[in-house]
Amino acid sequence: MRNHTKRNSRLCWLVLPAIALAGCGKQEEAAPKPLVSVKVAKAEVQTVHLTVTAPATLWPREQASVAARITAPIRELRARKGDNVVAGAVLAVLEDRDVRAQREEATAAVADAEANLQKTMAGTLPADIERARGQVATAEAALNLAQEVYKRRADLFKLGAIPQRDLLQSQTELAQAKTNFEVSRRSLELLQQQSSERDIAMARSRVEQARARLSQVNVQLQYTELRSPFAGTITDQSQFPGDMASPTTPTFTVMDLDTVIARAQVPESQVGPVRTGQTCEFRPVDASSEAFPGKITVINKAVDPARRTVEVWCQIPNPEHKLRGNLFGDVTVATGSLPDSVMVPLAAVQFSEGTLNGTVLVVEKNVAHSRDVETGEKQGGQVQIKSGVKPGDTVVVQGGYGLPDGTEVKLAEDGK
Repeated sequence: MRNHTKRNSRLCWLVLPAIALAGCGKQEEAAPKPLVSVKVAKAEVQTVHLTVTAPATLWPREQASVAARITAPIRELRARKGDNVVAGAVLAVLEDRDVRAQREEATAAVADAEANLQKTMAGTLPADIERARGQVATAEAALNLAQEVYKRRADLFKLGAIPQRDLLQSQTELAQAKTNFEVSRRSLELLQQQSSERDIAMARSRVEQARARLSQVNVQLQYTELRSPFAGTITDQSQFPGDMASPTTPTFTVMDLDTVIARAQVPESQVGPVRTGQTCEFRPVDASSEAFPGKITVINKAVDPARRTVEVWCQIPNPEHKLRGNLFGDVTVATGSLPDSVMVPLAAVQFSEGTLNGTVLVVEKNVAHSRDVETGEKQGGQVQIKSGVKPGDTVVVQGGYGLPDGTEVKLAEDGK
């Protein structure tokens, strides 16, 4: 009886480990293999449009600060901030009563100078000219007498009534009389010319001075009206009726917003492919869904030494004035294209920090394999793959972060 009990005890010790081992084997066989659900996309062949993007600020095509050219109080405003104005429109009128009084005085001075010129040209001759005229008259009378004497003696000489000596003497007297007459006549002409030209020149000079003064006052009167230099919109107004306008303080700011210029600051390392005439677009920060197309018109020849950027102008038509002056945004310049490029979603690439290289998980027969890739240009949420992925490859775009190479995956349905 005692031996039978011992035999049963030995059997229990042998059976219990076997049962335990059998139970452990069943648990290991029941453990499922890991299966990760991921979202995937196909690598596609597309044309990459090369662009350069830089921050930019909008400027009007034309902008002017309108200030008074004289110092005077503002009497009347004919335009205000926000108004659209045409070229030459009167924006404000200054006090002008003192200038109008000066114009009346200048007008009277012109009339007086013109009357004096007419009087001088018609004119009163000085006493020297009168004496010269008397001398001419005396010389002319002596010449006439000498001619009569010579004629009479010539007749007498022909008749033999007088000797030849008397005829020669009369000839000499006639020659002297002619000389005296010519000298006095020429002296009178010179005196008349000198006096008349000098007096008339002085009178004309006074007329010109008076007219110049009148013209100056008329210009001053024009300065009492502040006019818009071009058609545009008043974007700023700093003074109102009663304020003292002066050349040092602009009263209005006028902008021509029919065409605007987006002045972009392009890093000097990226400005190389940018050329004038290329298409560009401006996207403001307050309306990111809408882009405004334009063309590159200016590329600065100098680099900003502080920011290491080059200023590039994108000229944009703005007929409906949707874009405002000083608006901030981004300018994108189309610089070229790369056809037949392999593209995958940007989320598919796990980049190495600070480089364009990284890894992509490619799914083959529901198994994810890690591949090293070299990337290129980015476009619309996708990135160019230069090497490592072929067109048509299935790449993991979600759920693959940290996933080991060779992991079996399940392709998730869209939206799950």
